[in-house]
Amino acid sequence: MANHYSFNRMELAGSFGDLGTILPLAIGMIMVNGLSPHGLFFSVGLFYLFSGVYYGVTVPVQPMKVIGAYAVATSLTPSQIGASGLLVGLFLLVLGGTGAMGLLGKYIPKSVVRGVQMATGTLLMAQGVRFMAGTSKYQLVQGMVEPHLNVQAFAGMPVGIVIGIIGAVITLFFLDNKRFPAGILVVIYGFVLGLVWGIHGSLNLFIPGIFMPELLPFGFPSGADFSFVLIALVLPQLPMTIGNAVVANADLSRDYFGDNSKRVTYKALCISMGLANLVSFMVGGMPLCHGAGGLAAHYRFGARTAGSNLMIGLIFLVLAIFLGPHILGLINLIPFSVLGVLLIFAGSQLSLTLLDINDRKDLFVVLIMLGITLASNLAVGFIVGIVLSYALKSDRMAV
Repeated sequence: MANHYSFNRMELAGSFGDLGTILPLAIGMIMVNGLSPHGLFFSVGLFYLFSGVYYGVTVPVQPMKVIGAYAVATSLTPSQIGASGLLVGLFLLVLGGTGAMGLLGKYIPKSVVRGVQMATGTLLMAQGVRFMAGTSKYQLVQGMVEPHLNVQAFAGMPVGIVIGIIGAVITLFFLDNKRFPAGILVVIYGFVLGLVWGIHGSLNLFIPGIFMPELLPFGFPSGADFSFVLIALVLPQLPMTIGNAVVANADLSRDYFGDNSKRVTYKALCISMGLANLVSFMVGGMPLCHGAGGLAAHYRFGARTAGSNLMIGLIFLVLAIFLGPHILGLINLIPFSVLGVLLIFAGSQLSLTLLDINDRKDLFVVLIMLGITLASNLAVGFIVGIVLSYALKSDRMAV
């Protein structure tokens, strides 16, 4: 595969593949935590663009899920979220800049990498099902299966399940269709539903203009903010970021793109995420990373070059600059159940990397990591997986 930029239907469809991960947390952190809509979309767009230009292959951009989920669940302040992004960015710059991440990566077994991918994929699929059933935290708080639609039930079933099943059927039929790519069809399907059944009050607030993000819109975090988020957010996030956004992501990129992904190294991923989080902190956005689930989603829906990064990056930037604080009126047209379909297919693609694990002990490590992740979190699963993998190298232990 030549290392080049392609701008076609498949790349565009692939660029939409990870919206199911980005948009729900972005919407939650804007509406619940008060983050800046245009700062958030601006930083995501820039990160997509610069990642595509530097790495030369499709590279994912995702929210940091430990920080994002905890922030939404506990209604953290924008200042606390900013402090967590700044700290995690500095930690990643140190890990990448000193070469420490490369050294760490050499001692992380393949079974642990597959365990991270399997656990992340399962979490994505479970969240996708919750979006379709209307049982995600945001939907439960709103007390509605589809908070932005006028219709909540169809033929006695929650409308999200009906929308989701139709979306899944569309995806299955068109997933490998190059003339009508599934990613584009599913997003169009979502927008049409939003236009027909949506609550359009926010659309009336559209005032197009030029909106540049404000620098440090929430001021500089306090010392109390930094000390709180270091323990509550940053330390739990780092093992997950190292496992999923660095090691598992680099491994998957090599699987997909071979020699063309030579720039996708542990060091480079740490540095690009570190810089992205410094920028996001400056404009009031959310903490960002490169997640293996995002790469699986982009690839499965058709992305094969860095052209997909440039297209989705420009879309985010255009929305940020020309709609600014009014972005959510447009984004809310896409039903949660449609985002759930994207998540289910992204998660299943990532979980299928398990297929090259043949050794019984390695498979045991993967399954234990999955169980621990479902019971606690991925950071704990990652650490236990490394310890267990080395312990099982002893011939005295059997599974």
